[in-house]
Amino acid sequence: MALFAEQGIKATTIRGIAEAAKVSPGLVQHHFGTKEELRQACDEYVLSYLREQITVGVTGHNLDKPEFIENVHRTAPPLMKYLGRALVDGSPAAAAMFDELVSVTEEHLAQGDRSEADHRARATVLTAMKLGITVLHEHVSRALGTDLYAPQGALRAGKAQLDLIRPDFLGRELFDQARTGLEKVEGQR
Repeated sequence: MALFAEQGIKATTIRGIAEAAKVSPGLVQHHFGTKEELRQACDEYVLSYLREQITVGVTGHNLDKPEFIENVHRTAPPLMKYLGRALVDGSPAAAAMFDELVSVTEEHLAQGDRSEADHRARATVLTAMKLGITVLHEHVSRALGTDLYAPQGALRAGKAQLDLIRPDFLGRELFDQARTGLEKVEGQR
């Protein structure tokens, strides 16, 4: 994933992947077949991770727990860098990942909301806005003066995102959990 994120899918070779993993190219091909199949495995791993974090954090009501936030700050950066590059490279798999993230976001926005709001449009725009930070992480890091994926940068960006989103948009409970969790993490540092 690190090579795909750094070099892009087209520029990354099976030989380079094998070299980075300190194994033979044949072993990589034996396990994954083609570079495209390896990319698909990476895509599925990233989607699986995102689904799990959404389930644990949002559905499990853990957004206010510093240990959950710190775990995400520790484990997410390589996956988010990969996702950002995959979205820029523009493949059918990247489109499918975007669509799934929109669907998951739409489900969460619609829960308990009986309004006439266009949840699909809101979910699409919110997903695009949040992934824009991922795609532009190098520029965001430079503008913040700290690495977006370092604990302090992730904390600053997370708080800024909450400052820009109306609490009733996410749902007051979810919004309050996220804000409380970030404040607890900040207080521990």
